[in-house]
Amino acid sequence: MPSIKIRTQQIGDQTEIRLLIRHPMENGRNRDANGELIPAHFIVELDIRHNKNPVILVHMAGSIARNPFFSFRLNNAANGDIITASWTDNRQLSDSVEHTLYFDQRT
Repeated sequence: MPSIKIRTQQIGDQTEIRLLIRHPMENGRNRDANGELIPAHFIVELDIRHNKNPVILVHMAGSIARNPFFSFRLNNAANGDIITASWTDNRQLSDSVEHTLYFDQRT
């Protein structure tokens, strides 16, 4: 099951893209119930592409909340276009998902 959920909707001539990423985002400074440090485990790079063309490249660190949420708007998107989101974390784990844009054309 992918760790990334993508939702899109057309707003006028723009496409709103919302991403929710399931990830612990531990910064390495928190402690567990026994007082032991929880090892750092966070996303270091998030790459968003539209039809394989780069849109956003985010470099992150450990001070972002668990299960990060991102939202942005994209111009010039059309039915059938592909949005790809991928991340890599500090343990070299990664995930990627593709989402095909579909807008209901009913009026």
